[in-house]
Amino acid sequence: MLARFRMSLLALLVAGPLGAQEMTLADIHNDLSALSLQLETLSEQLQSSGNSGLSPQEAANAMVMIGTIEADLRATVGRVEALEIRIRQISEDAARRIGDLNFRLTELEGGDVSLLTDPQPLGVTVEAESEALTGERADFRAAKQALENGDAAGAATMFSAFVAAYPDGPLTSEARYLQGEALSEAGDIQNAARSYLKSFSGAPDGPFAPRSLFGLALSLNRLGQNEQACLTLSEIQVRYPQAEAELAQNVVEQQGILGCP
Repeated sequence: MLARFRMSLLALLVAGPLGAQEMTLADIHNDLSALSLQLETLSEQLQSSGNSGLSPQEAANAMVMIGTIEADLRATVGRVEALEIRIRQISEDAARRIGDLNFRLTELEGGDVSLLTDPQPLGVTVEAESEALTGERADFRAAKQALENGDAAGAATMFSAFVAAYPDGPLTSEARYLQGEALSEAGDIQNAARSYLKSFSGAPDGPFAPRSLFGLALSLNRLGQNEQACLTLSEIQVRYPQAEAELAQNVVEQQGILGCP
């Protein structure tokens, strides 16, 4: 089972769309998102396979492998985004230079320079980028509002659509955590556990990582996996010794409730 899993990951990385030539930055960004989703699918398949053909150590090794590759993908996404920023800066600088030349030529020709408009960055539509960011925040707020209004099932569906639309956005980790909360409230504990795990693995150093692990621990306990729940609670204490006081207290209380060693 583990060997087949390794081969799946190898095929994903070797045969994936990143090998294509003459791709735009948008194409690369989309393909990175697609690879991220495929990794999530592999992770879900591994979790849903139970212990058939896998020892606990093999399962742990497989999850570490997924985490490593996901970290590499996030680093690549970061480099692509840095390149996008650099290209935008070059575009804006070129637009300013063209605007300056246009101003001088208009002056030399005796034209009315007051009629000149500010040049737009070459190849960049600022309004479109602003609208995209506004849309992402609006979608997030709508899903969060549904959860706060008590519509757990509706919120879970909205957060699912959100993370599919913005797999690498600045709000994705929080959205996955809240998706776990919504699914938990709706009684879908198995998928809640998966959402918490994705939130944690997507941003293990992010602000929602400790809460996601706590949600995962509670979900594991509700699924009858008491030992794994205790190990997850202990992991919170080890990884995040400076976690907020309320969460740290909740961890200790749950350890007592579950009878963790």
